[in-house]
Amino acid sequence: MTAMKPPACWSCGGTVDADGLFCASCGALQPPVLGDFFARFGLTPGFAVDVAALERRYFELQRRMHPDRFAARLPKEREYSLQHAANVNEALQTLRSPVRRAEYLLALLGKAMRSSGEETVDDEEVLVHALEMREELADAMTRAAVEAVAATARAEADQVTAELAAAFARNDLTAAGRLTLRLKYLDKFLDDARERRGRLAA
Repeated sequence: MTAMKPPACWSCGGTVDADGLFCASCGALQPPVLGDFFARFGLTPGFAVDVAALERRYFELQRRMHPDRFAARLPKEREYSLQHAANVNEALQTLRSPVRRAEYLLALLGKAMRSSGEETVDDEEVLVHALEMREELADAMTRAAVEAVAATARAEADQVTAELAAAFARNDLTAAGRLTLRLKYLDKFLDDARERRGRLAA
């Protein structure tokens, strides 16, 4: 779904700018319009995202729409600025994360994953590997040992991310869903590794 620009300014009826954010005539901030997270950053939906460019666009939008800039404006504009800021924050957090971006893109393409806690991995090799990684993490008794285990997991996550990008590029949504679930497991493992490392002596 692409963004739909409002036909005219709510305040003066004038023409709205190309971004659909401000009136070109009176400068009034416009209400958020329907559109996917990609459209909010002017991007075509896809897994391949330039994160640095995404973050630059985010800061540009936040500078233009930050609620502090509208403290002395009409209540309607203040409310719109809060809505815009929240929407852009949510979009950034989703698109910046490979896992969340993949889940979101799958949903856009009609292949939404099951709710959290309902996903299962039916690949025995993947399950065995996950158990082995958990055992290695449990046996790691120093921060250095935990970091070594985590480094292996990060390398694997990078490889899965590359495979995921290729799956989306060829529109293989079945493979993309399977790889997204693997990446979720790896992300959770890395979170657990960071937590364990924080509890251990150097």
